[in-house]
Amino acid sequence: MAASKPVEPQSGSGLPRWQLALLVGTPIVLGVGAVYLWNRSRGKEKQGKKNGERKTPEGSASPVVHPSRGSIFNWLAGSPLDRAQSAKNKGNKYFKAGKYDQAIQCYTDAISLCPKEQKGDLSTFYQNRAAAYEQQLKWTEVIQDCSQAVELNPCYIKALFRRAKALEKLGNRKECLEDVTAVCILEVFQNQQSMLLADKVLKQLGKEKAKEKYKNREPLMPSPQFIKSYFSSFTDDIISQPLQKGEKKDEDKDKEGEASEVTGSSGYLKAKQYMEEENYDKIISECTKEIESGGRYTAEALLLRATFYLLIGNATAAQPDLDRVINMDDANVKLRANALIKRGSMYMQQQQPQLSTQDFNVAAEIDPRNADVYHHRGQLKILLDQVEEAVGDFDECIKLRPDSALAQAQKCFALYRQAYTGNNPSQVQKAMDGFEDVIRRFPKCAEGYALYAQALTDQQQFGNADEMYDKCIELEPDNATTYVHKGLLQLQWKQDLEMGLELISKAIEIDNKCDFAYETMGTIEVQRGNLDKAIDMFNKAINLAKSEMEMAHLYSLCDAAYAQTEVAKKYGLKPPTL
Repeated sequence: MAASKPVEPQSGSGLPRWQLALLVGTPIVLGVGAVYLWNRSRGKEKQGKKNGERKTPEGSASPVVHPSRGSIFNWLAGSPLDRAQSAKNKGNKYFKAGKYDQAIQCYTDAISLCPKEQKGDLSTFYQNRAAAYEQQLKWTEVIQDCSQAVELNPCYIKALFRRAKALEKLGNRKECLEDVTAVCILEVFQNQQSMLLADKVLKQLGKEKAKEKYKNREPLMPSPQFIKSYFSSFTDDIISQPLQKGEKKDEDKDKEGEASEVTGSSGYLKAKQYMEEENYDKIISECTKEIESGGRYTAEALLLRATFYLLIGNATAAQPDLDRVINMDDANVKLRANALIKRGSMYMQQQQPQLSTQDFNVAAEIDPRNADVYHHRGQLKILLDQVEEAVGDFDECIKLRPDSALAQAQKCFALYRQAYTGNNPSQVQKAMDGFEDVIRRFPKCAEGYALYAQALTDQQQFGNADEMYDKCIELEPDNATTYVHKGLLQLQWKQDLEMGLELISKAIEIDNKCDFAYETMGTIEVQRGNLDKAIDMFNKAINLAKSEMEMAHLYSLCDAAYAQTEVAKKYGLKPPTL
């Protein structure tokens, strides 16, 4: 399955990627295949308590220290504060008994009796009343009382979180995100409940924004390096093969170093010529001419046009073309299988794994000796955490094409991930030995070095990983993604921020359409506290996103960074920075 980034299984930490933009309380570096967290152990002994749901009222606000109760004489005389506390205690009893109207009245009495200067107690009374309103699903009243509590005590975690939940219930996701962001920072990202709410809201916001943006986006052709990398992942793809001798003018057949001119007026053959010239912007229009004229190469033109629609991120236009090719019983079976692979990959990008799996299975049925089917289905199985089935598909691909270095490397990576996540040291070592064998037998396979580097980074063998990335760069000096990975390695290995940023900047210089580079740069700028620059980087990545799902993820990162800027303005809360 061709993708803009290497296959990236879920990390063992189970942490959502948006946390990279919220800092998660500790410096974070993203490596493909895993998320590395430093100082993860902090607060684990309190996890059970922190994961508990905040439902009950309380006696005092946190973290404000309870003020002095005054002299014993005031207490004996029944000061206003003591009477307020008594009303609150009575309200707590009603609350626990499920008598919320009576509890609300008691908390209202406590608010009326409490001296205004006793801000800690007063904020508690408002928060307790909000808890009672919450039980009655009166979300507007919850928000009003929590706002009063937060005004009195800006770092009041319970009030902020309760208001966040009420805002989410009313569909005010932006304000909800700001509150839950403040809660996450105050809790040093140790409470699962608030983390889950933040994740939920960010995903909702990301999906909403991406749906609107993606629908109205201007088509954008990826970089030539990306396009060539995409097509190199197919070996049985007729449309990506060079022009055949019979398709060229006789006088051009012996010319070297020049693009051949094609005979006749075939739009498809002209499109193939433009592919050789890397003149990709003209391909869709030439394919359209072939299709509309009902030419000899209609099936090929439909598949090539669909492929470029996918490359520019227009899945809506691509699908009808793919459907037509798949349903052409008289078309070359390899064209139909290739269309099924590409539609299956498209379905996976759209988070429809069942449809995706179905297409790959049909492709295997109609063209069982097509190595591409097993190679790309193997990648799908990795994404679905079906590692054993993925290995089986890679084995089938290798059996059909023993010289497929890419399948060999990805099989090793699948075995490594299975052993690593299963905490099986002997199998991890076996997989690492497998990588050594792959790069020995296929020294020109850049992907082999790249995947091995990821595994070495997991094993904290940073020096060896760095050497592997250097080999990648030597083989593919125009591959921007490798520079991003090498830059991230410098941060993980040496905490060398300057070198890391220099390498990621180099990636952008090589390919100014590398969304992964902008996303990573944005993540690092968040960690440095440069939120405005981070948001700018995320927005650049959003404009380059190749699917609605990618765009939704990037919006989540951008929204997380923006929420942090708002929290910093309102409450002065900032997580640690690099």
